[in-house]
Amino acid sequence: MSKPIRKAVMPVAGLGTRVLPGAKTVAKELLNVVDRPIIAYAVAEARAAGIEHIVMVTGRGKQALEDYFDHHIELEAQLAAKGKTELLAEILADLPKAGEMSFVRQMRPLGLGHAVWCARDLIGDEPFAVILPDMLMAAERPALAQAVDAYDKVGGNIIVVEPVAEEDTHRYGVVALEGGRENYAGRGAPTRMQAMVEKPAQGTAPSNLIVSGRYILQPEIFDLLSAQEAGAGGEVQLTDSMVKLMATQDFHALEYDGVTYDCGDKIGLLRANVAFALMRPDLGAEARSAVEALLRA
Repeated sequence: MSKPIRKAVMPVAGLGTRVLPGAKTVAKELLNVVDRPIIAYAVAEARAAGIEHIVMVTGRGKQALEDYFDHHIELEAQLAAKGKTELLAEILADLPKAGEMSFVRQMRPLGLGHAVWCARDLIGDEPFAVILPDMLMAAERPALAQAVDAYDKVGGNIIVVEPVAEEDTHRYGVVALEGGRENYAGRGAPTRMQAMVEKPAQGTAPSNLIVSGRYILQPEIFDLLSAQEAGAGGEVQLTDSMVKLMATQDFHALEYDGVTYDCGDKIGLLRANVAFALMRPDLGAEARSAVEALLRA
């Protein structure tokens, strides 16, 4: 029987260069989607998947992330004094319970693989999830919960994927399925993988399924990351160590049921704000009217 997924790593040390100048003084994970920071959605998704301990890998200038998940005594007192109990409850709901959240520091920006490696002592010898918070996933059943469901069925390592147009595959990491495309089990069903290809030349991609921002990995990945040399961009790439781990462990691709918004991109962040506003029961109708009025102008 596979060990349960209790812990998740959230790498949040990046500089957010694609959303500058907005991320110059505000961590990109604290940029708002409607009225909540991006990171709050990621934490909510982790909790919905049964995650008990979240490890955030921070970097220089990310102190505000820790502050967001701490009490703001003056603000809470003012809201209570003014009787704004519903708003106070929303703020308090984001706060972690004792022992639910830890923060470690990535001292140098050496890549996603290095950021995950920085969490090794807090993860220990357990399988764990990786959530890239700026990849905001809208789904009726949260994306990570879907990945945990798949893990409970097949164990091993799970890579959440999504389809893109064939002409766009050269921009992403693409998975190769065991047995080829004809062996694809379809959305919601884990399909065994045999390889991953980073940014394949146009026309050479083994599938149109790209690696998205959710993973379930076995702890043996840490030994590989410890010895992993710098790859693309001069950084320690998580994908490189996953390819090595694939030689000894099962990997399955899972096309999740939902829509991804890349909030590390200016247009992606705009799309997320519009989409999530439209989905809100309390704001949807007003948001739709506002968007339609802008389009008519």
